[in-house]
Amino acid sequence: MKSSGSLLTPILRSDTQGRLLAELVLHPDRELTLTDLAKRVGVAAPTIMRDVDRLVAGGTLKDRRQGRSRLISANDQHPMYRPLREIVLYGYGPAAVLPELLRTIPGIAQAYLYGSWAERYTGTPGADPADIDVLVIGTPDRSEIYDAARRATEIVGREVNINVVSPPRWAGSEDGFIDTVKERALVPIEIGADR
Repeated sequence: MKSSGSLLTPILRSDTQGRLLAELVLHPDRELTLTDLAKRVGVAAPTIMRDVDRLVAGGTLKDRRQGRSRLISANDQHPMYRPLREIVLYGYGPAAVLPELLRTIPGIAQAYLYGSWAERYTGTPGADPADIDVLVIGTPDRSEIYDAARRATEIVGREVNINVVSPPRWAGSEDGFIDTVKERALVPIEIGADR
Protein backbone atom coordinates (compact mmCIF):
# COMPACT_ATOMS: atom_id res chain seq x y z
CA MET A 1 0.00 0.00 0.00
CA LYS A 2 1.27 3.46 -0.81
CA SER A 3 1.99 5.66 2.18
CA SER A 4 2.09 9.15 0.71
CA GLY A 5 -1.20 10.89 0.07
CA SER A 6 -3.07 10.77 -3.19
CA LEU A 7 -2.37 13.59 -5.65
CA LEU A 8 -6.14 14.07 -5.66
CA THR A 9 -5.99 15.19 -2.02
CA PRO A 10 -2.48 16.51 -1.36
CA ILE A 11 -3.60 18.27 1.83
CA LEU A 12 -4.07 14.93 3.58
CA ARG A 13 -0.99 13.67 5.39
CA SER A 14 -1.03 10.13 4.03
CA ASP A 15 -2.94 7.57 2.04
CA THR A 16 -3.73 5.79 5.29
CA GLN A 17 -5.32 8.94 6.69
CA GLY A 18 -7.35 9.40 3.49
CA ARG A 19 -8.60 5.82 3.51
CA LEU A 20 -9.43 6.07 7.23
CA LEU A 21 -11.45 9.24 6.65
CA ALA A 22 -13.17 7.72 3.62
CA GLU A 23 -14.36 4.76 5.70
CA LEU A 24 -15.96 7.05 8.27
CA VAL A 25 -16.71 10.46 6.75
CA LEU A 26 -18.33 9.00 3.62
CA HIS A 27 -20.42 6.68 5.81
CA PRO A 28 -21.50 8.88 8.75
CA ASP A 29 -23.80 6.22 10.22
CA ARG A 30 -20.95 3.70 10.39
CA GLU A 31 -19.31 2.90 13.73
CA LEU A 32 -16.22 0.72 13.65
CA THR A 33 -13.87 -0.67 16.24
CA LEU A 34 -10.26 0.36 15.81
CA THR A 35 -9.47 -3.19 14.68
CA ASP A 36 -12.26 -3.23 12.08
CA LEU A 37 -11.30 0.23 10.84
CA ALA A 38 -7.67 -0.83 10.47
CA LYS A 39 -8.74 -3.96 8.58
CA ARG A 40 -10.86 -1.92 6.16
CA VAL A 41 -7.99 0.52 5.62
CA GLY A 42 -5.55 -2.34 5.17
CA VAL A 43 -3.13 -1.54 7.97
CA ALA A 44 -2.43 -2.68 11.54
CA ALA A 45 -4.45 -1.03 14.32
CA PRO A 46 -1.40 0.68 15.90
CA THR A 47 -0.72 2.33 12.53
CA ILE A 48 -3.98 4.27 12.57
CA MET A 49 -4.28 4.84 16.30
CA ARG A 50 -2.36 8.14 16.24
CA ASP A 51 -4.49 9.50 13.38
CA VAL A 52 -7.69 8.39 15.11
CA ASP A 53 -6.59 9.92 18.42
CA ARG A 54 -5.75 13.26 16.75
CA LEU A 55 -9.01 13.34 14.79
CA VAL A 56 -11.05 12.49 17.90
CA ALA A 57 -9.18 15.14 19.94
CA GLY A 58 -9.94 17.69 17.20
CA GLY A 59 -13.61 16.71 17.09
CA THR A 60 -13.62 15.52 13.47
CA LEU A 61 -14.22 11.95 14.63
CA LYS A 62 -15.94 10.76 17.77
CA ASP A 63 -15.57 7.67 19.85
CA ARG A 64 -17.50 5.83 22.51
CA ARG A 65 -16.94 2.76 24.59
CA GLN A 66 -19.06 -0.34 24.35
CA GLY A 67 -17.71 -2.84 26.82
CA ARG A 68 -14.02 -3.20 26.03
CA SER A 69 -14.42 -1.94 22.46
CA ARG A 70 -13.74 1.59 21.31
CA LEU A 71 -16.17 2.52 18.53
CA ILE A 72 -15.08 5.24 16.10
CA SER A 73 -17.40 7.27 13.84
CA ALA A 74 -17.52 10.55 11.95
CA ASN A 75 -18.75 13.61 13.81
CA ASP A 76 -21.25 14.94 11.27
CA GLN A 77 -22.04 17.86 13.60
CA HIS A 78 -18.49 19.25 13.43
CA PRO A 79 -18.17 22.49 11.40
CA MET A 80 -15.46 20.86 9.25
CA TYR A 81 -17.55 17.77 8.43
CA ARG A 82 -19.07 19.00 5.16
CA PRO A 83 -15.89 20.50 3.64
CA LEU A 84 -13.87 17.49 4.81
CA ARG A 85 -16.45 15.14 3.29
CA GLU A 86 -16.13 16.94 -0.05
CA ILE A 87 -12.33 16.67 0.02
CA VAL A 88 -12.40 12.99 0.97
CA LEU A 89 -15.12 12.29 -1.60
CA TYR A 90 -12.99 13.88 -4.31
CA GLY A 91 -9.84 11.95 -3.50
CA TYR A 92 -11.16 8.67 -2.14
CA GLY A 93 -14.87 8.55 -3.01
CA PRO A 94 -14.76 6.23 -6.01
CA ALA A 95 -12.60 3.68 -4.19
CA ALA A 96 -14.85 3.89 -1.13
CA VAL A 97 -18.25 3.94 -2.86
CA LEU A 98 -17.88 1.52 -5.77
CA PRO A 99 -17.22 -1.65 -3.75
CA GLU A 100 -20.60 -1.39 -2.05
CA LEU A 101 -22.39 -0.64 -5.31
CA LEU A 102 -20.75 -3.47 -7.28
CA ARG A 103 -20.58 -6.11 -4.53
CA THR A 104 -24.24 -7.05 -4.89
CA ILE A 105 -24.20 -7.49 -8.67
CA PRO A 106 -23.85 -11.15 -9.69
CA GLY A 107 -21.43 -12.06 -12.47
CA ILE A 108 -18.56 -9.73 -11.58
CA ALA A 109 -15.22 -11.53 -11.29
CA GLN A 110 -13.00 -8.45 -10.86
CA ALA A 111 -13.31 -4.68 -11.02
CA TYR A 112 -10.78 -1.86 -11.31
CA LEU A 113 -10.62 1.90 -11.42
CA TYR A 114 -8.42 3.00 -14.31
CA GLY A 115 -7.71 6.11 -16.36
CA SER A 116 -6.87 9.56 -15.07
CA TRP A 117 -8.49 9.12 -11.65
CA ALA A 118 -6.48 5.95 -11.00
CA GLU A 119 -3.33 7.68 -12.24
CA ARG A 120 -3.74 10.61 -9.81
CA TYR A 121 -4.77 8.29 -6.98
CA THR A 122 -1.58 6.27 -7.38
CA GLY A 123 0.65 9.35 -7.60
CA THR A 124 1.08 10.05 -11.32
CA PRO A 125 0.95 13.82 -11.92
CA GLY A 126 -1.48 15.25 -14.44
CA ALA A 127 -4.72 17.15 -14.93
CA ASP A 128 -7.63 16.64 -12.58
CA PRO A 129 -9.86 13.83 -13.82
CA ALA A 130 -13.15 14.92 -15.36
CA ASP A 131 -14.73 11.50 -14.95
CA ILE A 132 -14.18 8.14 -13.32
CA ASP A 133 -13.41 5.07 -15.45
CA VAL A 134 -14.27 1.62 -14.12
CA LEU A 135 -13.49 -1.73 -15.71
CA VAL A 136 -15.62 -4.71 -14.75
CA ILE A 137 -14.47 -8.19 -15.77
CA GLY A 138 -17.29 -10.69 -15.92
CA THR A 139 -20.79 -11.19 -17.25
CA PRO A 140 -23.02 -8.99 -15.09
CA ASP A 141 -26.48 -7.81 -16.08
CA ARG A 142 -25.98 -4.57 -18.03
CA SER A 143 -28.97 -2.83 -16.47
CA GLU A 144 -27.53 -3.41 -13.00
CA ILE A 145 -24.19 -2.02 -14.17
CA TYR A 146 -25.84 1.10 -15.62
CA ASP A 147 -27.78 1.57 -12.38
CA ALA A 148 -24.57 1.27 -10.34
CA ALA A 149 -22.85 3.81 -12.62
CA ARG A 150 -25.76 6.23 -12.21
CA ARG A 151 -25.77 5.89 -8.42
CA ALA A 152 -21.98 6.28 -8.24
CA THR A 153 -22.19 9.42 -10.40
CA GLU A 154 -24.76 10.90 -8.01
CA ILE A 155 -22.62 10.14 -4.98
CA VAL A 156 -19.18 11.22 -6.20
CA GLY A 157 -20.39 14.17 -8.27
CA ARG A 158 -18.50 13.17 -11.41
CA GLU A 159 -19.56 10.95 -14.27
CA VAL A 160 -18.74 7.30 -13.64
CA ASN A 161 -18.28 5.20 -16.78
CA ILE A 162 -18.29 1.43 -16.35
CA ASN A 163 -16.89 -0.72 -19.14
CA VAL A 164 -17.60 -4.45 -19.00
CA VAL A 165 -15.25 -6.97 -20.60
CA SER A 166 -15.44 -10.74 -20.62
CA PRO A 167 -12.86 -12.80 -18.71
CA PRO A 168 -11.42 -14.25 -21.96
CA ARG A 169 -10.97 -10.75 -23.41
CA TRP A 170 -9.27 -9.58 -20.20
CA ALA A 171 -6.95 -12.59 -20.25
CA GLY A 172 -6.05 -12.12 -23.93
CA SER A 173 -3.02 -10.27 -25.19
CA GLU A 174 -4.15 -9.11 -28.62
CA ASP A 175 -6.53 -6.33 -27.55
CA GLY A 176 -5.25 -2.75 -27.77
CA PHE A 177 -7.71 -1.37 -25.21
CA ILE A 178 -6.95 -4.11 -22.67
CA ASP A 179 -3.19 -3.81 -23.24
CA THR A 180 -3.34 -0.05 -22.65
CA VAL A 181 -5.43 -0.44 -19.49
CA LYS A 182 -3.07 -3.09 -18.10
CA GLU A 183 0.01 -0.91 -18.75
CA ARG A 184 -1.33 1.98 -16.70
CA ALA A 185 -2.51 2.47 -13.13
CA LEU A 186 -5.18 0.05 -11.94
CA VAL A 187 -6.85 0.44 -8.56
CA PRO A 188 -8.59 -2.80 -7.53
CA ILE A 189 -12.17 -2.48 -6.35
CA GLU A 190 -12.67 -4.93 -3.49
CA ILE A 191 -15.90 -6.75 -4.27
CA GLY A 192 -15.36 -9.75 -2.01
CA ALA A 193 -14.14 -13.27 -2.59
CA ASP A 194 -17.47 -15.00 -2.11
CA ARG A 195 -18.79 -14.17 -5.56
